[in-house]
Amino acid sequence: MLVPRHYENLHLLHENTMPNRSYYIPASRALFDLTSNRERSDRFQLLNGNWKFRYYDSIYDLSEEFYREDYDASHFDEIPVPGCFQNYGWDKHQYTNTRYPFPMDPPYVPQENPCGAYVHHFSYKREEQAPRSYLNFEGVDSCFYVWLNGSYAGYSQVSHGTSEFDVTALIREGENILAVLVLKWCDGSYLEDQDKFRMTGIFRDVYLLKRPEEGIYDYFFHTVLKEGKAHIQSDITFMGKEVPIKVTVLDGNGQVAAAMEESLSGGTIDLIVDNPFLWNAEQPYLYTVILESSGEVLVDRLGIREIAMREGVFYFNGQNIKFRGVNRHDSDPVTGFTISLEQMKEDLRLMKEHNVNAIRTSHYPNAPQFYQLCDEYGFYVIDEADNESHGAAYIYMEDRSSDVWRNRWNHGISDNPEFTQATVDRVKLLVERDKNRTCVVIWSMGNECAYGCTFEAALAWTKEFDPSRLTHYEGARYRSADKIYDYSNLDLYSRMYASLEEIHEYRKREEKKPFILCEYSHAMGNGPGDLEDYFHVFHQYDEVCGGFVWEWCDHAIDQGRNLDGKPMYLYGGDHGEYPHDSNFCMDGLVYPDRTPHTGLKEYKNVYRPIRLTDFDQKDGKLVFHNYMDFVSVKNYASLAYEVTCDGEVLERGVMEEKHFEDILPHKDGTVFLNISVPESGVCYLKIQYLLKKPSAFLEAGYVLGFDEVHLLNQDGKNQKTIFLWEKAKGQEGTFEVKESDRHLTVSGKDFSYIYNKLTGCFENMSFQNNSLLNRPMEYNIWRAPTDNDSRIKSKWLEAHYHRAGARAYDTTYAVEKDRVQIRTTLSILAVSVQRIMDIHALWTILPGGGLEGRLEVKKDREFPELPRFGLRLFLPKGMDQVTYYGLGPYENYIDKKRASFHGLFTSCVKDLHEDYLKPQENGSRGDCDFVTVKGENISLTAFSKEKFSFQASVYTQEELTQKAHNFELVPSDSTVLCLDYRQNGIGSESCGPDMQKRYMFDEEEFSFILRLVPAL
Repeated sequence: MLVPRHYENLHLLHENTMPNRSYYIPASRALFDLTSNRERSDRFQLLNGNWKFRYYDSIYDLSEEFYREDYDASHFDEIPVPGCFQNYGWDKHQYTNTRYPFPMDPPYVPQENPCGAYVHHFSYKREEQAPRSYLNFEGVDSCFYVWLNGSYAGYSQVSHGTSEFDVTALIREGENILAVLVLKWCDGSYLEDQDKFRMTGIFRDVYLLKRPEEGIYDYFFHTVLKEGKAHIQSDITFMGKEVPIKVTVLDGNGQVAAAMEESLSGGTIDLIVDNPFLWNAEQPYLYTVILESSGEVLVDRLGIREIAMREGVFYFNGQNIKFRGVNRHDSDPVTGFTISLEQMKEDLRLMKEHNVNAIRTSHYPNAPQFYQLCDEYGFYVIDEADNESHGAAYIYMEDRSSDVWRNRWNHGISDNPEFTQATVDRVKLLVERDKNRTCVVIWSMGNECAYGCTFEAALAWTKEFDPSRLTHYEGARYRSADKIYDYSNLDLYSRMYASLEEIHEYRKREEKKPFILCEYSHAMGNGPGDLEDYFHVFHQYDEVCGGFVWEWCDHAIDQGRNLDGKPMYLYGGDHGEYPHDSNFCMDGLVYPDRTPHTGLKEYKNVYRPIRLTDFDQKDGKLVFHNYMDFVSVKNYASLAYEVTCDGEVLERGVMEEKHFEDILPHKDGTVFLNISVPESGVCYLKIQYLLKKPSAFLEAGYVLGFDEVHLLNQDGKNQKTIFLWEKAKGQEGTFEVKESDRHLTVSGKDFSYIYNKLTGCFENMSFQNNSLLNRPMEYNIWRAPTDNDSRIKSKWLEAHYHRAGARAYDTTYAVEKDRVQIRTTLSILAVSVQRIMDIHALWTILPGGGLEGRLEVKKDREFPELPRFGLRLFLPKGMDQVTYYGLGPYENYIDKKRASFHGLFTSCVKDLHEDYLKPQENGSRGDCDFVTVKGENISLTAFSKEKFSFQASVYTQEELTQKAHNFELVPSDSTVLCLDYRQNGIGSESCGPDMQKRYMFDEEEFSFILRLVPAL
């Protein structure tokens, strides 16, 4: 073997690397940039580009000393750096969530360890004032060996950590040859078992820094607020001996706020800023700090802020703030782990657009520039170490009882002293690099590693090194029953997917640590469905400081486009890998290309910065609550309003500021609004919150969220619905009824309907020689399971809901002068199981062709909650235009409807489909008074005096159930119209708690009344 087996040595993590330090890019005194744009620095040489590359299935296949200066690598392929092997055709992608992709045998990894050999030629010009040269790798998965000009430079691991090598003695003026060997696995891979695609390579930037012989090596800013002043203190570490330095602090306008020029004693500084502007996520005010020493300038940006914890409550600048957070991976369907500055900004822009104020870097440090962006644009960050050993929990155990399981998990790695050095090393890499980033408010030790001596040591070091921030580690709750643990250095009580009941219960305990949900509201597929409920609990208790939705984006691999031009995204198992966790990586608020899910729209309005909390229509009094932490309403938003009746806008405007007092953060305020309400019709008042001034990402006038309230009038009835009902009643008419053993055929002047006496439903409907049904109408209880139906799905399948059909027992009819009435007793049942429900159906046919169904339903209580109940109609495909009055414009469900409002909406059927990458139930619109589906020659309107929901789709629920990918879907030859009494809620059970009972469709008896009216 060409290299020593450092990759299986737990006590040799790095060789020849520089001591950890904060992130910065130096520049010469003659050329430095106040924006910290590193590409403008004359001391920064980026080595990114196309490198020579050769892949080996095993390190034992590598026999040539490719790193030698005289080695001819012309036969090598090329690969972009930064980049990952798998994205360019070498090795294969693998997605696994918790299980190790190799045997659990630490510190050993498979003997046939894949690897990649890199060779890169570059030119170098030595600077007279900066003769020293340092080679930086910001991210390499999983470990790597480095040679420069044929000489060994060093070794390092920790994929998401920065490794810096002093190559002054190896580099030369002119042409240089850099060689790197990257291995797929190392002993560190046991600590990198994060929920993500597993990829390999030099995936972050590689660069050289040119430095002087003497100067500043490291610094650590601390800000302390005293009596209206800010003390900016810093510990300075030098390269060699202390040298004189000059420190200048500029305010946001470029004016000097503080300065110092002297030789240091003991390497400390203390500068005072009078009347400081404090940094927060709503007002991310930054000062610029310039550190000058002989021949070099370091420029950094610093926010002044204070973090505190008192009596179990988290305070930021003295305010009890709430984290409106998301968990974010580095993930792109094309570039994988490699994320550019532009990609980072795109994520942050979308987060600002949707009222996100906090990010947890799950489950590793992001690239250092990411935190500079969070400083600049305003995000609170939980900065997490590159540490997850979840796979240790999935070893074989005959006894998997709770205590035994936790004990084995703990002792595997987290409570194994052999891993203490590696665990602490990963935390040090995180903290030392990002210690000057204002946005970082919490240090997280890692994710899902259980607990033990390794984390006790990491927490102790962190609190001693940086007591100014809080510490976090959710895995601390995984404790063995036979051991007493040290939690004294852990500041937060963290949970994942805790139920609302658990949060209420925590509040009753004597625990004096702030409660945080580092993961909650699993956003997989059609979801999440519990955001509003968590919002209220977060704000009910001061001790609860908010949470972070899992997660920001769907992870997928871009496979190009199919023959129809549709993007093809692949997930776990699509690459022939084992083990894999299927589509569990498709769990984001945005699609892989960053198109927002409807779940992100839901998130935005749940976390709108202002809410209408009370409304008195009689005197026009509106009460608003300001949920912002530091900004008043008048300084942030304008309040716009509109009044609608039956979907028509009657009045709109902007509330004048002179008519209301300013509403301070966390306070209520009253506004008076004089509006007119018609005597009849369904009317709503909608309030929109508009951004007052432009920000980095948002233009003035951007809609931050909305509220709506139902307005009272004399009758409160929807005039459109009343009109339709009156029209449906019609006048007297002549009916012709023909009966056979199977059918009733009812004909009138303009219609002919065929009723199937064996199923209790209509088999054919024709209106003025236009067919309304391509297939028989059906009673419908099935929906294509959502990802969040994952637990209840097994019960639904066991109950055979997906195979259910109707069976009629008795049908009678009566002809009257203005109607025909058909009564049927029937049931819904499936093979191998008893009756699921009994239905007494009364169908009334009116002279003009109007049809009313009155369904009295009684479900067998043995069966689980229903996916849905309603009717399914297969309309001609040409009937593809939809108009409805209800909640829109986005899909909505009983527990996922805060992004929608009441109105009159028009859409093409295909545009009502939400194209989840793994097909599932989607596109429902609820709280409807009516829906009209129209074609070129005919329309059909469904309406009711009771609210109902509908789904109009180009796909059947069977197609959505059966297909694994959205690009495999085959459209139906019909427009599929589902008219639902109700659907089950959405929830977030794919990883979260059980759905709340009030959202379950577990009614045992109910009535559904629906009217259908055809028209030309």
